[in-house]
Amino acid sequence: MSDDFNQRALDYHAREPAGKLAIHVTKPTATQDDLSLAYSPGVAAPVRAIADNPDEIYRYTGKGNLVAVITDGTAVLGLGNTGALASKPVMEGKGVLFKTFAGIDVFDIEVDAAQPEDFINTVARIAGGFGGINLEDIAAPHCFEIERRLSDRLDIPVFHDDQHGTAIITAAGLLNALAIQGKDLADARIVCVGAGAAGIASMQLLVRLGASKHLIHMVDRNGVIHSHREDLNEYKQIFAVDTEDRTLEDACRDADVFIGLSGPDILTPEMLQSMAPNPVIFALSNPDPEIRPDLARETRDDLIMATGRSDYPNQVNNVLGFPFIFRGALDVRARRINDAMLVAATHAIADLAREPVPQSVLDAYGRDHLEFGPDYILPTPFDPRLIETIPEAVARAARDSGVART
Repeated sequence: MSDDFNQRALDYHAREPAGKLAIHVTKPTATQDDLSLAYSPGVAAPVRAIADNPDEIYRYTGKGNLVAVITDGTAVLGLGNTGALASKPVMEGKGVLFKTFAGIDVFDIEVDAAQPEDFINTVARIAGGFGGINLEDIAAPHCFEIERRLSDRLDIPVFHDDQHGTAIITAAGLLNALAIQGKDLADARIVCVGAGAAGIASMQLLVRLGASKHLIHMVDRNGVIHSHREDLNEYKQIFAVDTEDRTLEDACRDADVFIGLSGPDILTPEMLQSMAPNPVIFALSNPDPEIRPDLARETRDDLIMATGRSDYPNQVNNVLGFPFIFRGALDVRARRINDAMLVAATHAIADLAREPVPQSVLDAYGRDHLEFGPDYILPTPFDPRLIETIPEAVARAARDSGVART
């Protein structure tokens, strides 16, 4: 980022009032009677009602529309382990997106916890006042254990967006890209570079959607994740395949799909050239992708490409998912966000991209025309239909799978 942009970002956050979030009072407070109802003595009435029936908390408090965005600061954006305190601008930003796109209130919570056990216990002890927990920017492999144990321990949705948010948007775009390229997910040879939270969750979701695990080659810093390696944790071990491929170059040969969740400029033109006809390239490292779109298109004219950037077509942007997934989960008071809900969200997003694009979206992006095709495989974040379609699909899946309370 340029020095000018950095300064603009600092000025934006420092402008009074500092930060990006504030508390808004929702009830009248103009008179003494108002205050007596809001606090003492009136507040005793809902306290007694909730003590007698805990479900009344949804009636008398904001719990049902309140999400805690929580981190330990160990994997902040592309900056790494900045610590909990320095992560606060990101967590506030996440709150802005929740509120702007889905009308969900957020408290951001930064937990200084060196060990997963400390983090888990802290979150579990404060979770009762929230309708859901959005885990954010927690490094792998601890993030997997943290999410699993909190989901098992709590009766509200726990969602690690760096895992499942990325997975859902990636999968939705890939389903559409493969359809355009005349390929089927079940037969696709997939290379995924990056075996962290997003990479493993993305591959797990693709398998649920019908991808063949034996056709997936994951690649980490030490090369292809194969069955003879002895340095794999339990999460990477799931995707260890019996293959003679050892390098990224080996894995790319005749592959149909490349998904990059790693770092810049690691997919060379030679590797891209060795891929199968009509390849799909998701170069999602941000801000610098695994291969620059202009270089990729110079190398192959038969590809479909997506990045994590807004200045290129087909942006894989998590904001297409998490606000609306939580909206659907909160609306039915779901006890958790399960696989059925993730799959439902994926299909809802993919299907929406195939619909005619509203004029309001064209106006927002200064475009005369957008339609389903190689440069439009995902809806845009400002599509007003997202709030209409994704929460409904998620809520329906929650009801059908038995995790909805209402």
